[in-house]
Amino acid sequence: MRRFISLLLLCCASISAQAASHYAYLNAAGKYPVGFQLIKQYDYSRSSLPLIDSDTGKPRQGEWARAMQTLVWYPANGSGKSMTYADYLGTAFTRTDFSLSDAQVAQKTARLINQSGKALTPAQRQAEADSPVWARRDAAPAAGPFPLVVYAPGAGGPAHENAELCEYLASQGYVVIASASVDGQGRGMKANLEGAEAQAADIAFLIGYAHSLPQVDMGRIAVAGFSWGGLANVLAAARDQRIRALVSLDGSMRGFPEYINGGKDAAKYVTPERVNVPLLYLSAQPRTIEQLEGSYDVSFSFINAMKYSDVYYYILHPMAHTNFSTSQIRFSGDDDFDEYSREEIVQAHNWASRYTLEFLNAYLKGDAGGRAFLAARPVRNGVPSHMITADIRMAEQALKVPEATGR
Repeated sequence: MRRFISLLLLCCASISAQAASHYAYLNAAGKYPVGFQLIKQYDYSRSSLPLIDSDTGKPRQGEWARAMQTLVWYPANGSGKSMTYADYLGTAFTRTDFSLSDAQVAQKTARLINQSGKALTPAQRQAEADSPVWARRDAAPAAGPFPLVVYAPGAGGPAHENAELCEYLASQGYVVIASASVDGQGRGMKANLEGAEAQAADIAFLIGYAHSLPQVDMGRIAVAGFSWGGLANVLAAARDQRIRALVSLDGSMRGFPEYINGGKDAAKYVTPERVNVPLLYLSAQPRTIEQLEGSYDVSFSFINAMKYSDVYYYILHPMAHTNFSTSQIRFSGDDDFDEYSREEIVQAHNWASRYTLEFLNAYLKGDAGGRAFLAARPVRNGVPSHMITADIRMAEQALKVPEATGR
């Protein structure tokens, strides 16, 4: 009886722990503990905020350079301060304003967590915020060098929108850095070419910043982007030959082809010849022809034009577009999920993270196991039947690319 009660309490504790968060880490962590740092810095080559404060109507005071608050996840040696998801939520309040004190950030975060809404109750939001994460604040870095992954959020998204993916990659031996998605004026992203180029310039700045990180191998760089960030990373790769691989989480290179199709509104420097790097495209459930009609230009596909690149295209059938952001999964109500349950979405998202890791292992670490994983049918990799469909296209032609050099 005593043993039965102990098992029952253990089961209840397990269920309670799982219920505390709407997102579950299903992938096993790598061999490295995960460190996290919040870096408040500026890009002094650009000025983004308007000179007039829109709230007061008066000339703005303080720094005019573009704020580039940077979140860094990295392989660590242990130690550091434990964190909860609330620590990530708080970073959103200082993404463009570094003047806020820790107390002010904590106050704003508490108000955000406690606000009511149709999706979650304040108690559910608090449970989500209190859930522990893998990262530990200011942990001692492990000796590198490690490949670099720059993460580009969706339009207007916070840098932590896929913190779980960033933690997962860091545990597997990658340094991951990210900044919030803001337009050229330092505000919410506008879906135009100027906005995409502003985020691409942010990616370039972050790569430059990575030179100051002793852990980073600057000869092995990839950029991962969700939604709008999956368009900005294409623009960034067209201008920066240091970028050796691209990951697109249902990226907007499909939804906004007019900016990369060579037409009158396009960035003319973006061509398949200049974006000649391997691409992993993880797609949401496909739309029907009727849904596409009148809404999307399907006359051009940049992915189809990438004849110089290895392209791995996977459809994750349970996933809607917004499901590629774990912050959306965490704070959505059960009614926000239609045909597939939250649990199925979480499982699919974890598989997206696994495919991202194997792709990066293959192309940044030269891992034969990663290439074999990508080439295999998803069910052979343990993916549940009917969850993922693969379309793999190897480069038809090869371009001579200079050898990458590190530090």
